[in-house]
Amino acid sequence: MSSTPLRPSSEHEGPPHKTRTKRWRIGAVVVVLIAVVVAAVVLGVIFGVVRRDKKQSSSSSSSPSSPSSSPGSDAIATTGGDGSTITTANGTQFIYNNPFGGIWVSDPANPFNNDARPNSWTPALNTSWTWGVDRVYGVNLGGWLVMEPFITPSLYDKYAPDAIDEWTLSVAMANDPASGGLGQLETHYDTFVTEQDIAQMAGAGLNWIRVPLPFWAIETWEGEPFLAKTSWTYFLRMLEWARKYGMRVCLDLHTIPGSQNGYNHSGRLSPVNFLSGNMGLANAQRTLYYIRVLTEFISQPAYRDLIPIFGIVNEALLGVIGRDQLTSFYLQAHTMIREITGFGEGNGPYIAIHDGFQSLSSWADFLQGSDRIMLDTHPYFSFGGVDTAPMAVLNGAGKLGGKWPLQACSAWGPSMNTSQTAFGVTFAGEWAASPNNCGYFLLGAGTTSSDPQCPEYDDYQNYNDTMKGALLNYVQATMDAQQDWFFWTWKIGPNMAGVIGSPLWSYQLGLQEGWIPADPRTAVGNCEANGLTPVPFNGTYAPWATGEATSTIAASSTSSFPWPPPTISNADVPVSLMPTYTSTADIITMPAATFTSAPSSVTASVDGWFDPQDTTPGVTAVAGCTYPDEYNGLFTGTITVPTAPCTGPTSL
Repeated sequence: MSSTPLRPSSEHEGPPHKTRTKRWRIGAVVVVLIAVVVAAVVLGVIFGVVRRDKKQSSSSSSSPSSPSSSPGSDAIATTGGDGSTITTANGTQFIYNNPFGGIWVSDPANPFNNDARPNSWTPALNTSWTWGVDRVYGVNLGGWLVMEPFITPSLYDKYAPDAIDEWTLSVAMANDPASGGLGQLETHYDTFVTEQDIAQMAGAGLNWIRVPLPFWAIETWEGEPFLAKTSWTYFLRMLEWARKYGMRVCLDLHTIPGSQNGYNHSGRLSPVNFLSGNMGLANAQRTLYYIRVLTEFISQPAYRDLIPIFGIVNEALLGVIGRDQLTSFYLQAHTMIREITGFGEGNGPYIAIHDGFQSLSSWADFLQGSDRIMLDTHPYFSFGGVDTAPMAVLNGAGKLGGKWPLQACSAWGPSMNTSQTAFGVTFAGEWAASPNNCGYFLLGAGTTSSDPQCPEYDDYQNYNDTMKGALLNYVQATMDAQQDWFFWTWKIGPNMAGVIGSPLWSYQLGLQEGWIPADPRTAVGNCEANGLTPVPFNGTYAPWATGEATSTIAASSTSSFPWPPPTISNADVPVSLMPTYTSTADIITMPAATFTSAPSSVTASVDGWFDPQDTTPGVTAVAGCTYPDEYNGLFTGTITVPTAPCTGPTSL
């Protein structure tokens, strides 16, 4: 592969978007009965005040005013707020620091108790979220279950120069049993994100977590070197922690068979072979199947309030795939998901699609009438070329940050506001505190930025107060302009020299060092303070955009985007001759977590599959057919150009 940084070549509205080459067993707090009663009364007052006007979710596990034990069980729910002591599964303890009114709830008798909330301004999990009113202050768990060189550089350093993506990293690890082989990845899953991390997020005023998940959490096929299925166990554990601290989760399917963008965070640096190339249709079929499997799991009543958003394909490269082809896929995915979940608020997750590195305005009026499709944009200045405008200077409004806060407000604020009306719910799924592409391995393993400012930006240990203040103003301007956002990412690991080489990409480090605000609400109004007149969104969406009214996509849209699409880009054969898979395999059902203290009456219904009427078999290769490599799609050697279709029965 070329070492040239991979970047989308499409035009954008505003700045270029980023392209990254990027059970719990709670030791019960022993309290006397009177303390439990007092806690319940206090919680009753708090939860009674917060959002009385909101509809309580049908999947609430218990009354929001009393996190109580289940009938017939001796286990008692424990709860606490700022200053309380948390005992983790391994017996270690930490103090829960949350000055914002957050309440954690741990209920061994009912592990699906949704009474917790991260702070006073965020509705508890058992209370409805209102888009346009409630604000997303979120963070990503990048580099945790989907590996990226700049987030966990020590693992890539260890296997340099061979390891450049998770595919090659997995191969290198498997060939190194003395160091633990692929077990090194499980160690990373177990230690990189801990319960204390989730508690710290709530204590920082955050309320959402976006979790990149790889397709190999579900399964791998022959020849794929990834660590199969293991990350799912740690994802489930994280969901328990998120529930405990009241953090909502956006599940993001971050990797796709064949690669949806060719970048290292898709699993493998390669040509795009999702809806592109000779394997484009087959890989899309397999992707639809994995979306189906995950939808069935997260739509269960025990999880649907915890995971209200499902990002079905991360950063699909529209410029290669084609807008019509991608729209056909999204329409097919929408139809499949809503056939599982039903329509309207509370019936399954919102469906998040990425903007494909195109302007937000280009998505106006997209599939109007669809049920709760939302637009995810990833606005970054980091990959738009070298810009040496200094950070630590005053701008025209006398605010630190020079051009950067003003540029964040003017480039992103108006387009985000307009998209809320022209498209529907729109949020920033990724962004960073960095205005440039500096950072160790940010552009890929072994790749270094040419930006002359990098020594200054990478040396965070020597930032002075002016630099930190300028960065803080820039960060707050970005937060204000984007309104609903997820920072990329929560933490950056050190390289083998023990240095955090991409400091401006770590929310945790920014909190510690002072360029991330301790309270994200302080960002509201920043653009106006920097001298720009805001154009606020009025908070009103079309009813179908938020599931308030069941609607139907116009027939003109559905007929314009059939599935499969009539053409696939970069393919050597027509769609009628392209390799496809067949729906004849056993259905994969994702396993649920086990809870030894909970009665079966609480856990028995959580079996990983929401819709019992969804009985179509799983996707597999057609017997007797030969397929090109899923990541290059080439007809070479014994894999010849087909003269007749090699297909089997399929519903995808």
